[in-house]
Amino acid sequence: MGSVDRQHTTPQLMNRLRMRQVELLLAMDELGTLSAAARHLGLTQPAATKMLNELELALGQRLFERAGRGLQRNAAGERVTGFFRSIRGSVEALNQELEAVRQGGAGKLAIGSIMAASPGRLTRALLQLKNEFPLVSIEIAVDTSDRLLAQLGEGVLEVVVGRLAPLPGMDCTLRRIDDEALAVVAALDHPLARRRQLPFESLLDYPWILQPPGSPMRDLIESEFRHHHAALPRGLIETGSILTTMNLVRNSQMLGVIPQAVARGHAEHGMVKPLAYRFRHTLEAYGSIVPKGRPLSALAARFLELLHRN
Repeated sequence: MGSVDRQHTTPQLMNRLRMRQVELLLAMDELGTLSAAARHLGLTQPAATKMLNELELALGQRLFERAGRGLQRNAAGERVTGFFRSIRGSVEALNQELEAVRQGGAGKLAIGSIMAASPGRLTRALLQLKNEFPLVSIEIAVDTSDRLLAQLGEGVLEVVVGRLAPLPGMDCTLRRIDDEALAVVAALDHPLARRRQLPFESLLDYPWILQPPGSPMRDLIESEFRHHHAALPRGLIETGSILTTMNLVRNSQMLGVIPQAVARGHAEHGMVKPLAYRFRHTLEAYGSIVPKGRPLSALAARFLELLHRN
């Protein structure tokens, strides 16, 4: 079926779509094939194929193209899958709200944060929220922005404190908090620790610990290496964990890269030494991120008030 010259109104489209079709497309996204998705949902292959055809007919566009013996999402399929992930996220958020009601209103808040926000502003906001709602359950995920946004889209998190990045099918709002400079850190007895000036080349003699590829911090670091016409060091250790990075740095001659605010706090406690090297650029501003069109719980709304008040 080719593209159909027809555009539904929103009520018409909602009337034609079925949640089982949403489940099928999301299962194909996670499992990779129509047959695997059919087994996961307890459908026969013909029934799954019919359901997919009905979905394409309802939307008026083909979502997949034949690729050998399988199917490959086209541009429309990518967009629809992204929006269906957002639908699942909204349903997950609703489920959490209803669970809070069942528990007598104490509630639960699940948020995600990048490392830079954790030492000060985030900590103060969480303590103030806990003071106001002693029985509330709070779950905090600390990771890179790209990974946290994926969880935000799935409804696992309600709010993310991080940097905005494209997320297919979901529009988000960023409320700015601060910029973020990076620091190279080393052990207190590292050969570079006492030097007042460090050319970039002097850093290349040591192994590095970096965040995984795809994160904004990693992109900035790779840009710094390209600027100096240098390849990334061989034998990298890649981790998004600040605790792992600090433990490795403190007990070796490895160099780590962490937010300057985090490095300053660890340096004040005599744990690591920020080196005298400055990156050419800072990361884009980070802030609170929430999905457009997804209602916030009262707890999340209050958390945002406290976060931006500090």
